[in-house]
Amino acid sequence: MNHSTEPRAPRSGRVRRLVAVVSGLAVASLALSGCLYAQIPEMQASETRAPDTAGIAPELVPFYSQEIVWESCGARFDCTEVTAPLDWDNPGDGEISLALVRHQATGEFQGSLLINPGGPGGSGYDFVADSLEYAVGPELIESFDVIGFDPRGVGRSTAVQCLDDAEMDEYNYGVLTAERGTPEWEDAVTARNAEFADACEANSGGILPHITTVNSARDMDLIRGVLGDDHLNYLGFSYGTFLGATYAKLYPERAQRLVLDGAIDPAVPGLQVGTTQAVGFESALRAYLQDCLDTAECPFNGTVDEATADLQALLASVERSPLPNGDGRMLTADTMITGVITALYSEQSWPYLTQGLTLALQGDPSVMMLLADSYNSRDVDGVYLDNSSEAFRAYNCMDYPVEDDPVAEEAAMKRIREQAPTFAPYWEGPDPCAVWPYPPTGTRGEIAASGSGPIVVVGTTNDPATPYEWSESLADQLENGVLVTRVGEGHTGYNKGNACVDAAVEGFLIDGIVPEDGLRCE
Repeated sequence: MNHSTEPRAPRSGRVRRLVAVVSGLAVASLALSGCLYAQIPEMQASETRAPDTAGIAPELVPFYSQEIVWESCGARFDCTEVTAPLDWDNPGDGEISLALVRHQATGEFQGSLLINPGGPGGSGYDFVADSLEYAVGPELIESFDVIGFDPRGVGRSTAVQCLDDAEMDEYNYGVLTAERGTPEWEDAVTARNAEFADACEANSGGILPHITTVNSARDMDLIRGVLGDDHLNYLGFSYGTFLGATYAKLYPERAQRLVLDGAIDPAVPGLQVGTTQAVGFESALRAYLQDCLDTAECPFNGTVDEATADLQALLASVERSPLPNGDGRMLTADTMITGVITALYSEQSWPYLTQGLTLALQGDPSVMMLLADSYNSRDVDGVYLDNSSEAFRAYNCMDYPVEDDPVAEEAAMKRIREQAPTFAPYWEGPDPCAVWPYPPTGTRGEIAASGSGPIVVVGTTNDPATPYEWSESLADQLENGVLVTRVGEGHTGYNKGNACVDAAVEGFLIDGIVPEDGLRCE
C-alpha cells in the first residue's frame, strides 16, 4: 500500500509548506513577525549551564559533556550543532551532527522546551526559526528557551540525500503509461521505488541503517543533557508524538513534562495505519464537501454523496488523461490526490482546495499542482526546499516491521474500498520499503512509560492524518497519560485558536498543572 505510513504534513508537520506556496499573505505575516522582533533590543544569552551527565554510561559521557558554542542567527535566535554517535550501540563507530536553533526566553527562564513538528522528516529548526509564533504561543515563548532541532537524517543535521531536483520531479510527478493495477504498472512503480532507494544508499554516506526513531529519541536525550536540563520539556506534533512516546519509554525518569499533540498509536502496525488514515481522510473530505456546498464558490452541487461522486469522476478523468501544467509537468490522479490530502490537513486550507478543484474541472491544474508541490516541499522554480521526502522514507522503512499477510492486506483494502471509496483506487500499490537497502529494526507495541511524569496527549476529533482514536489509545496506554480533546477539524490541536486546549497545554508545561483527564474543549 502506497500510504502505509503517516503522510507528511505541511508546515514541517502542520501547514507552512501549503500556505507558503499558495498564499503570499502567510509569508508576509511571518516576515512581519520577524520585523517586530527586530525592534526589540537583543536580550542577553540565557545563562550557560553545565551539561547534565547524571546516570550517563561512561562511554557516552564525552558526548553528554561536550561544550557547545551558540552563534547569533537572528533577533533573539542563536544556533549551534551537537555531535552525536552515529550508532548509539557502538558510540566509537562514527559521529553525526545535529543542528539546533534556540529562541531565548523573553521572561523568567524556566528551562528548555524541545519542539518536533512531525513528519518523520520535518525540520524542527525551520519550524522554530521561520514560524515561532505558529509553533508555540506567547506564554511558552516567555517562559522557555524554545529549541528547534533537525533530527538525524533531516535538513541541517547529517542528512539523508537521494535524488537531485530533476530526478525528484520525475519520481513525484512522472506519468506511468501502464494501466493502474496491472503487473506492468506494479513493475514500473517498483522500479521507480528501487531507483529512489538505490540513490539514497549511494548518496547518504552510510547513515541509512541508523535513521530510526529510537536513535532520534536518544539524540533528544543528548540534547537535553548538553543543554543542562535534568528533565525533558517537550512539545511534539504528529509523528513527534511517536518520537516523544519513544523517549518516555527509554527515559521515563527524565520524561516529566511532555505534550504529544495529534498522536500516533505506537501499537498499530503499518497496514492498519494506512487503513485508518484512508478512512480519516475520507471523513475529512466529506466535512470539506459539506462546507463547500454551503458556499457560492463550490464547483459541486447537490448532496455530499453527489459531490463525492463528482470528485471521483474528476479523478477518474484525470487518471485517463492527465492535465498539462504550464511548466511542462502533468497533473496525474496520484498528484491530484496528494493535493487533496494536503488541503485536508487544515480547515483554513479548504478555500484553496475549492479553487484547485474548480480550475481542474476547467482543465487548469495549476492550483492542484501548487498544493501537491507544497506537500513535496517544491518551490515554483522546481527547487526542493528540504529533504523531508527522503527522510520520511528512511525513517518509515526502518521503523515499521515487514508485514506479509495477504489475508490481512485484502481485509484492509476491503475496508478502504467500503469506507474510503474516493482514496481507495490510489491507496494500493507496491510497498516502497520492500526495496529499501536495509531491513527494518523497529517494533510496534504499546508504550506505558512506567515511572514517567504526567504526559498530556491532545487529540482532535476529526483529525484526518492522526485519527482521534489513536490519541485515545496512546493516552490509555501511557501509565500517566492524560487526554485532552479538541472538538473540530484539522490536524493537531494546540495553538489552533482553541483557548481551552492552549490553556491546558501551557498550564502544564509552565506551571506543572495537570489537566483533567478527559478534558473536552469544544
